[in-house]
Amino acid sequence: MNTYIVLRRCGWGALEGVRESAKRAESALEWAPDEISWVRSYFLAEPDGSLGTVCVYRATSPEAVRAHSRRAGLPVDEIVAVAETLVVELDPVEAAV
Repeated sequence: MNTYIVLRRCGWGALEGVRESAKRAESALEWAPDEISWVRSYFLAEPDGSLGTVCVYRATSPEAVRAHSRRAGLPVDEIVAVAETLVVELDPVEAAV
């Protein structure tokens, strides 16, 4: 499997919509567990006030990522294969409320 970055720009008007989409994305993983796994996502504050995401997936191909996105009803603006990973600092972990 390869690592892919999926850019979803201006897809949501509010944080709740992103969370609902995340639930659909998680459920859609059951269709092809040997072809795709979701690593993490970052919510983007877009210039127009909407929200986008940058998502990290492990998948067999960009087509597997697109198929997953269709099943989950998610937009896809761009899919980019990761050539190399350099971790300078681990992602901060938000404290649970």
